Amino acid sequence: MARRTRDWNEGLAKELRDPRFAREFLIAALDDGIPLQTSLAKVIRAMGVKEFAAKIGVAGPNILRAINPRHTPSRPTINRLLKPFGLRLGLALLDDAAGRDAA
Repeated sequence: MARRTRDWNEGLAKELRDPRFAREFLIAALDDGIPLQTSLAKVIRAMGVKEFAAKIGVAGPNILRAINPRHTPSRPTINRLLKPFGLRLGLALLDDAAGRDAA
């Protein structure tokens, strides 16, 4: 596996401050099988936990708890964290399940 340089991480962190880029990053991470909490944590930390907390009106420690992999945040909490990116948690049909009757 290729090693990532400090410049690469700093560049990504800078780009993640853009909500549109962050939205695409979150979607791509989910498509790649990366857990939502992990990708959200990267985005929120890049934006700054304190700044993100002020933006959504939630205390910083509560955000840190929600993105901690040892905790399981509720769906409303996840949706509150996703809202600044124009996203929300939902369901979608799998490609192979389309047209199949529910058992």
